[in-house]
Amino acid sequence: MEALTIIQKIAVFAIPILFAITLHEAAHGWMANRCGDKTALMLGRVTSNPLKHIDPMGTVLVPLLTFFLSGFIFGWAKPVPVTWRNLRNPRRDMALVAMAGPGANLLMALGWSLLILLGVALLPDYKWAAVPMIYMAGAGVLFNSVLMVLNLLPILPLDGGRILNSLLPPKFALAFSRLEPYGMIILIGLLISGILGKILWPLVTLVIQILPGSEIVRQIF
Repeated sequence: MEALTIIQKIAVFAIPILFAITLHEAAHGWMANRCGDKTALMLGRVTSNPLKHIDPMGTVLVPLLTFFLSGFIFGWAKPVPVTWRNLRNPRRDMALVAMAGPGANLLMALGWSLLILLGVALLPDYKWAAVPMIYMAGAGVLFNSVLMVLNLLPILPLDGGRILNSLLPPKFALAFSRLEPYGMIILIGLLISGILGKILWPLVTLVIQILPGSEIVRQIF
């Protein structure tokens, strides 16, 4: 596959990144509603409409800056509000709500990987449609895999931190929760130092390898 220019990359990456971030948040709201908390539903956040989830800084500005400065895309959408007191079983349900986001990313990665196979099947007769489809689908697989793995890191306020907090005994969970104000500082420090990439990429590669069309993704990126 041919290398993409910067403009082509932005065009190909925009839709997969937008939906990877926003549907991740919508999944949290959907699961919270299933578990008894209708806060996100009443605020209109249980929707696939990206406009309901976009954070101008985290969904637009930061991803563009990190892409141009480092080639690595980092971003977030507006967090979905969850009122834990409304959950039927708060400790268990908070873990389920947290898992819903990465779970949505895994399903999207699978869906994009199947679209790669469709694109390959259209070659060479419909190259004009197949090539953009393959590139966009490859980006979808990559970014959903990255977002899933990143959010499963056991650091608050990431989903992995929420899951771990729900599994810990109450005494240890309380102590762990006190680290949350420093979570983003820790994450940014790991990103700047390069440690985050060393942790993420082997796991992301493993996820991609189990999906259909993994060879195409590796050729593109």
